[in-house]
Amino acid sequence: MGAGSSTPAEPNIPAEQADAESVAASTGALPMLKKSFSKLANPETQAVPFENLQRFFSFSREEGRSYASNVPDLFPVLLDHLGSSIVDQFFIVEKEGIDWVQFVKGYNKSCARVSASISLNTLIRLFIAITRKTNLALNLEFESEDDDSKISGYLRPNHVLLLLYICWVMSWDCRNLKDSEGKRNLSLPDLDHLVLSAVTSCAKIEGGLDAWECEISSLEVQLPAGKFVTWVMSMVPCLLDCLQHYFHARLQMALTAGDELTSSSSSVGDISSKAASDYILSHGRAWSISITQRSTVNEEIYRAFISSEGAIAESPLYRSSIHGRGINRFWSCVEGYKGPLLILVTASSGDAHEGNSINKKWVLGALTDHGLENKDIFYGNSGCLYSIGPLFHVFPPTGKEKNFVYCHLHSARVYESHPKPAGIAFGGTLGNERIFIDEDFAKVTVRHHANDKTYQSGSLFPDQGFLPTEARISEVEVWGLGGKSAKEVQSSYKKREELFTEQRRKVDLKTFASWEDSPEKMMMDMMSDPNAVRRENR
Repeated sequence: MGAGSSTPAEPNIPAEQADAESVAASTGALPMLKKSFSKLANPETQAVPFENLQRFFSFSREEGRSYASNVPDLFPVLLDHLGSSIVDQFFIVEKEGIDWVQFVKGYNKSCARVSASISLNTLIRLFIAITRKTNLALNLEFESEDDDSKISGYLRPNHVLLLLYICWVMSWDCRNLKDSEGKRNLSLPDLDHLVLSAVTSCAKIEGGLDAWECEISSLEVQLPAGKFVTWVMSMVPCLLDCLQHYFHARLQMALTAGDELTSSSSSVGDISSKAASDYILSHGRAWSISITQRSTVNEEIYRAFISSEGAIAESPLYRSSIHGRGINRFWSCVEGYKGPLLILVTASSGDAHEGNSINKKWVLGALTDHGLENKDIFYGNSGCLYSIGPLFHVFPPTGKEKNFVYCHLHSARVYESHPKPAGIAFGGTLGNERIFIDEDFAKVTVRHHANDKTYQSGSLFPDQGFLPTEARISEVEVWGLGGKSAKEVQSSYKKREELFTEQRRKVDLKTFASWEDSPEKMMMDMMSDPNAVRRENR
């Protein structure tokens, strides 16, 4: 028998530690956790002090600072308890602090790869823990301590708003923590459209709901917990990722800041509500769209809209109030762009003489997976429709048909005996489009979902009936979400087209044999004596 080769024996790792590290390794975060723990832990005790970990996950604010009147009174207090609630909810504290095993297990409780329902339960448990510290009574209760336990009770609309604001703050923090220095001013977006979406989906309101006039703080309806869970899973499934992204961002900061971050927590200056944006795509609407699906579009929306100072980093490819109305002006701005596009329309329907009709505007959106093409047929591989204001709703593809987008311009060079309609459409069929924007960008026609098998069913604006609705367009915007590369491709395309156009404008006189054959000579002869008889030389 030959001598077998021997390998060094691995250190004896306790089963509890091995299991925790295995779960963390499946997410790819184990190396980051090791580096973060080495930065945060006390070298003598090999444990992270409880107070340091609380500050590590906390927001701090200055005492006596005033806040905008439309910021919920409880919200700044909820932020004060965010860090302590996270530590209490996910970490088991020993006498010396949080050791390595409990540090990894705490991460796994919040960020391990689990089902969406468990992730939502984790988020709701954290929200309940925060509200208990502020003495805010929530009528929510889990049936057991199991991760996938069912939840009973109900939420109020103002509770939903607070939960959404906490998720917004965690998203905002992920994007601005590493780029900020000192105090950061936190601005809260308008999220009423999301709250009203939850209200209309989860509760029955006697006499109906006027989405334009109602105030969230005055709504006393109850949203059953089971229906609210269904609404989150179907409407805003990426809301569950906010907590995981927040954990990752804070741990990443430990790798660069280390002791500096634990000794002085993240400082937040002013907490205010964002002023109304001049763009249709406000910060709140952009964030709402970003949490409806997981794609590269989310990153582009985050980069452009969720910034430290509230400024919008990008500008739209097209805006009717700036570039002019009409499909030709529209096409000159979007032609050659090969990335995803978000097209938004603000419109209002009803009698123009009604005193309140001007205030009852609604906003529609369409997300295409690729740039637009000038065709007389429907095309596309994927897309979504959005009802954005005053209620938010997303209409993903059904998979039955592929009439995602239609964009057609009449060509002056080609005669068409039976021209197809010029304009932009989404869903439905030619002549029965779900959404159709005319070529002058003056009106939009919205039809019932029964005419559309491409996008899921539902009302695109409040009180939409079965008959087609024609509405006056106030504004049209197009946002490019393809990143820097798509913008560079479009820029190259436009430069090439300008070069071709310039070449076609030039007339090379050398191609004519003599002055007698030149077009200038012919024009001058006609102007001097237009009635002269001209005989063709045979």
